[in-house]
Amino acid sequence: MYQRSVLINLPKAQTIDIEFTNISYQVRTGFRSPKKPILKGVSGCFKSGELTAIMGPSGAGKSTLLNVLTGFQGYDISGSIEYTSEDNQHGWSMYRKAACYIQQDDQLHSLFTTIESMTIAANLKIGSSLNDKAKQMLIDDILETLDLTKTKETRCDRLSGGQRKRLSIALELIDNPPILFLDEPTTGLDSSSTLQCIAMLKNLASDGRTIVCTIHQPSAAIYEMFDHVYLLADGHCMYQGAPSNTISYFANSGLHCPQYHNPADYIIEVVSKEYGNFNEQLSLTAKGTRCWRTPLFVKTPIYVNGLPNNSSVDCKKATVFINPPSELARFWVLLNRCIIQLYRDWTVTHLKIVLHFLVAVILGLVFVDAGSDGSKTINNIGFLLITCIYLCYTSMLPAVLRFPTELPILKKEKFNNWYQLRTFYAAFLAANIPVQMIFAVVYTTVSYFLSRQPLDLNRFLMFLIVTMMTTVVAESIGLLIGTTTNPINGTFIGAILTAVLLLFAGFLVFLRHMPRFMYYFTYLSYLRYALQGLVQAIYGNNREKLPCPSSVDYCHYRSPSSILTELAMADAIFWVDMMILVGYFVAFRVIGYCTLKKKLSGAI
Repeated sequence: MYQRSVLINLPKAQTIDIEFTNISYQVRTGFRSPKKPILKGVSGCFKSGELTAIMGPSGAGKSTLLNVLTGFQGYDISGSIEYTSEDNQHGWSMYRKAACYIQQDDQLHSLFTTIESMTIAANLKIGSSLNDKAKQMLIDDILETLDLTKTKETRCDRLSGGQRKRLSIALELIDNPPILFLDEPTTGLDSSSTLQCIAMLKNLASDGRTIVCTIHQPSAAIYEMFDHVYLLADGHCMYQGAPSNTISYFANSGLHCPQYHNPADYIIEVVSKEYGNFNEQLSLTAKGTRCWRTPLFVKTPIYVNGLPNNSSVDCKKATVFINPPSELARFWVLLNRCIIQLYRDWTVTHLKIVLHFLVAVILGLVFVDAGSDGSKTINNIGFLLITCIYLCYTSMLPAVLRFPTELPILKKEKFNNWYQLRTFYAAFLAANIPVQMIFAVVYTTVSYFLSRQPLDLNRFLMFLIVTMMTTVVAESIGLLIGTTTNPINGTFIGAILTAVLLLFAGFLVFLRHMPRFMYYFTYLSYLRYALQGLVQAIYGNNREKLPCPSSVDYCHYRSPSSILTELAMADAIFWVDMMILVGYFVAFRVIGYCTLKKKLSGAI
């Protein structure tokens, strides 16, 4: 007896053929060096319903051709690319959102399970077009088709190589794309996993999709599973056609494959010039010969959501139209994902909170009574400066590494139309800024009272506001550095930059003692405004004189006005300093978004 269920008839993927003519691509290998041609006038046609393999030796231009066809590389390209559907013929802009690109490295969020990753992808891709039950049925169907049902509760970082590759494909199948591009999908897989991967792709192609992948040197059994082979060498097309026609095609050029020899190995050996240089001859032959394509009969899908048409299941069928969710809906999905990610990454949140607490205790004990003892005023200014430095380094340096580690995932998801960059950036800020402020609250609450700062609510809140702003501004600078440099250079630049900004903060060298031409640089240091804010919070607003211990003969800075004058901060206005810090925060976040966008728009 079968349970009653509801099946969803999703719209069939549109069949799209890809035809490219005389594609050439050049790359500059160095500054002012001549451009090196990678693709040299290649042409071809990839049909829907076919699994196409782009083959060739290393450096032949396989990945470059794939990147050109996907749109990842859009500079210094000549030639034409056309996408023909059942309805009409259009350029790439028409079908840009209909294709997905699965890269060689499987970029997955390691802290999420398979089912969580699929659910997030479904919410980002199809949103409310399906209700939760229907989406779950769709996810279960895809996982069953790709043999991932047993890994539903397994975290992505614990999946095997083959499972990660299948999950990468499963995530893109949720919105049923008609075109799939894959770069070396079998890299790192054993022979069994490789066979399963190619068989799965062939089954997906048989439903009418256009699937194109690069592959280096497949076994004979896997080679025969492809419907179409496109062979590249030295930037030229050497052969395009069915695998079964390979031996006869090369035999016509006087190249006879030895018996029991893998045809895939043989053609790679030929174009690698192991039997002599026949590449020019093969290139000319390929240009003047029709495509040796075996007639292909696309079978009609006999499965509806994973169940055969003749299965004895009592079900109701409903036809739905998939509309992508709004960016606002995607924002809430991404915000939830960012919050879960922060919560599960104990090195980013839990460990950092503990360290902030411990450091606050240590500093509070080292600077005990510094806030209320008139003889320790200079020590207390040192405590305020160390507070700025500590919050700066602990916020900026992790931020330098944040986007470089997430950039491959972000690039994949953005390119495959999961969301707009501005939506991700807004969700990231909304999730991350409160966490940074919590860190500042933990540090401030402990260190403020242990160091015996004034027990005044207004002064405490002013102190807390400054530490919060220092934290988020420092993180903004770190994110900006992380989007413009690599992690190693970014860490070095961040440390040096902080040291320079610290020099102009106004305490290591008093502002009134600084040379005039150097004094103007202090206006560029956000640490100056952070330190001024902390000093005003503790000693400003007409604070009364501090007590001088009986064991000390003379307390020169027991009067708050004297230390403010010495530091040249008597005329500073607290809220002006805070507005400047807010301006720094906004400016660095906007510039960081622009640099991130520029970095994502670059070619792989």
